[in-house]
Amino acid sequence: MRLLLIEDDDRIAGPLTEGLGRYGFTVDHARTGAAGLAGTEDAPDLVLLDLGLPDMDGLDVCRSLRARSAVPIIMITARGEEADRIVGLELGADDYLAKPFGVRELVARIRAVTRRTSGALTYPAPAHPAAPETPGPPPLGALDINRRTRQVRLAGREIPLTPREFDLLAFLADDPGTVHSRQQIMDTVWDPHFFGPTKTLDAHVAALRRKLGDPAWITTARGVGFRLTVPGDNAQGETAE
Repeated sequence: MRLLLIEDDDRIAGPLTEGLGRYGFTVDHARTGAAGLAGTEDAPDLVLLDLGLPDMDGLDVCRSLRARSAVPIIMITARGEEADRIVGLELGADDYLAKPFGVRELVARIRAVTRRTSGALTYPAPAHPAAPETPGPPPLGALDINRRTRQVRLAGREIPLTPREFDLLAFLADDPGTVHSRQQIMDTVWDPHFFGPTKTLDAHVAALRRKLGDPAWITTARGVGFRLTVPGDNAQGETAE
């Protein structure tokens, strides 16, 4: 597995590259955001992104990278505040690890992210290729979710989503109107053993609401979880906050 490490501090990058190498990873190292963005042209399997880069903010690197690629991104940074983690996840990072950390923890997170993202992007070959396709669920109002092509259209306009955002939206759309608990969503869309920030789900819901253009698409059942609904159909006691 080939990783791209975007980190300007050689005192961190050197030992990290060596340590990851002992676990069988090949690590390419970029010292600036611009070099990191150029390095993604070689299609690494995963990006390790520091936020404190000399030429640009790592959040801007994440935003630019996510706009053109679905490559998994783990942010590794000294910025450990909850607000920083939420912003990073909203911009499309798959995980966020605050310094200092051990190589073994990073390897565990790399493997967890890889399991989740490869499962989201890999499809088994159909048993009967010549058989007609089974139609997917009908559109929800103006929202059309194509699970075969992993495309989402709203009123005919394609909505670009990260792999995790698509998985979350598709899960909620499988049973529209039903409230799904936070734990149920995390266990299904992420992983039963996910140990990332507790606000990961909230960050992805916020990102989906923003991209769909109306927070009422995903309503919050206070103290329970979330449900997908066509705007205007909100049940009493629920909110899009």
